Amino acid sequence: MQTPQQFCGLLYTVANEIEIPDFDCKIPNYIGDAMIKPKMLGHLVIRVRDAKRSEDFYHDVLGLEVKNRTRGGKMVFLTSNPEIDHEIALAELGPNAVGPFPDQVGLYHMAWELADMDELKDAYQVVLDNKVDIAGFGDHGETKGLYIRDPDGIEIELFADAPEFEKTPLEEILTGGSRQGAIA
Repeated sequence: MQTPQQFCGLLYTVANEIEIPDFDCKIPNYIGDAMIKPKMLGHLVIRVRDAKRSEDFYHDVLGLEVKNRTRGGKMVFLTSNPEIDHEIALAELGPNAVGPFPDQVGLYHMAWELADMDELKDAYQVVLDNKVDIAGFGDHGETKGLYIRDPDGIEIELFADAPEFEKTPLEEILTGGSRQGAIA
C-alpha cells in the first residue's frame, strides 16, 4: 500500500505525462505519519430528556455510582469504577427533546463489560425485573452481549467474554429459547 505522499508523486507523474497544467495534489493535514494516540476513552456525555429519571436508571439498574451533579441536577456524572471520576455524564435537554433515531448518524450504543457470564445472566434478570426494554442478543465469537435501551431509547450493550459459550447463542443461554421478557 502506498502512502499519501507516494500516491501524490504518482499523480504528479501522470499529470505531467498527459500535460495537465497547474496540477496540485494536496494531502489533508489528517493524513500522514503523525496521529493522535489517546491513552483511553475518558467519558461519554449523553443527552437525555430527564436527568433524574436517567440517573435512577443508570444508578439503580446498571449500578453506576453518582460522582457529581451540576447545573441544578440537570447534569449528572456517573462511574462504574470508584478510581475514575466519571465514565458517563447525563445532560438534560428537557421533555420535548427528539431522538434517538436509528437511521441517523451518531452513537449506536455504549458497551459496559461485565466480569463473566454469571454476571451477564444476573444482569439479564435485573433487566427483566426492572422491565427494561431489550434490544437484542449479540454473539461476537467469544464475547456475548445483551443489548438494552435506557429510558430515552439509547442502546447499551452489557457484555462478557465467554469463550466456553462461543458456539451457543446468548439468547438460548439467557432465555432457554423462550425469549421471555425480550420486549419488556
